[in-house]
Amino acid sequence: MSSRGKNATRGAAVSEKQISNSNELEHQKRRTNSLNLPLETHWELPQVGKKKFSLSRMSFRSLQDSLIRISRSKTYRSRLQGVHDPKEEHVVQSFRQLLLSTSQLPEKYDDYHTLLRFLRMRGFDIKKAKDAFLNMLKWREDFAVDTIAKDFKFEEDEAVKKCYPHGYHGVDRYGRPLYIERIGSVDLNTLLRVTTVDRYIKNHISEQEKTLNLRYPACSLAARKYIASTTSILDVKGVGTNNFSKPARELFTEIQKIDSNYYPETLHRLYIVNAGSGFRVLWKVISAFLEARTMSKIQVLGNKYQSKLLEAVDPSNLPDFLGGNCTCSGHGGCLLKDKGPWTDPELYNILQEFFSKGGKFVDYEESDSQIDVDGFQQDMQTSDVAEHMAQKILELEDCLADTKRILQTLLSKQQELAEHIEQLKKLTSIEACLSEKST
Repeated sequence: MSSRGKNATRGAAVSEKQISNSNELEHQKRRTNSLNLPLETHWELPQVGKKKFSLSRMSFRSLQDSLIRISRSKTYRSRLQGVHDPKEEHVVQSFRQLLLSTSQLPEKYDDYHTLLRFLRMRGFDIKKAKDAFLNMLKWREDFAVDTIAKDFKFEEDEAVKKCYPHGYHGVDRYGRPLYIERIGSVDLNTLLRVTTVDRYIKNHISEQEKTLNLRYPACSLAARKYIASTTSILDVKGVGTNNFSKPARELFTEIQKIDSNYYPETLHRLYIVNAGSGFRVLWKVISAFLEARTMSKIQVLGNKYQSKLLEAVDPSNLPDFLGGNCTCSGHGGCLLKDKGPWTDPELYNILQEFFSKGGKFVDYEESDSQIDVDGFQQDMQTSDVAEHMAQKILELEDCLADTKRILQTLLSKQQELAEHIEQLKKLTSIEACLSEKST
């Protein structure tokens, strides 16, 4: 072999040795970093019993899927449960213990935010909150609310909305459900022909249940923060004392009673728009029945309300008849669409994983203790899982480092072989020339 070929071979050997040393240093560095992975800052795994399980039956893909499920559970839980104020949490726990001590807290309603709403409703007076809470439980039992939420079908919904335009339509800028009513367009006589007061009230209850158990959670996931209240717009154009007939008063009074007593603290803000002189006279009578806390959430506006609404709602979610850009030109218009995050199939499927008996969300602080991995349930202990995960990651990194070294060696060998081929081509060419000259 020529001196150039020998030099190239020696150079390749030296280069390969340098690459190998460099890779070994990088491999050791990675091993050190991997051993110090702060897994506990990324995954909050449960501590239950002392039962261990082996990862030998799991593929790395299975482990990865399990970690993704745990991470998502934690993320979804934080969005669906929100941040608890320490001062409020202390009162909620006291309220909860009071109800438990008298066996008056059904499991279905043993929920932080449910208890907090009744406390806020009564200015954090625990005794008054207890009375209101028990009143709600009695009403739900007497009125068979759970049955209404599950089985009631309002077949006349479209006919009702034609003579009483109302419905949910998108979200406000914060991510809360947006509810709209056009009171000025109500045809009460037609309404009472296509349905009854009793059926309308049952439908109202059904919608409230849907908002609590679907709309709020879906909005929370979509907005990536806790949502538990509604922004409402009431268009009262043309409404006056003449519109407030006895049937209308009875319907309004019953709905107001239901919302205030049994679904408290679910209104974020109510904008009453197109309020003329006739409505303002009527409003003095209506407002006398409302609590001060509710009144503080209501803004009565005239016909120059667009700028105020657009502060709260993006134009894309605001119907054009209220100054927005949305027309919902399809069947029924904006107020028949019921559009919002709660109609997103992906979000709906995610929420199904959180539903437990009675429509209550699973408390993942407890249920995360068992994770389904490749079709079998395993109890997991934090320290064991963290150790095995770190080991599995190390093994994978070792494999990747080894593969990289092999590939670099092969590339080096490929380059060396290419140089040998070039040398052979040159030698062959020289020998051919010498042969021609000798002949």
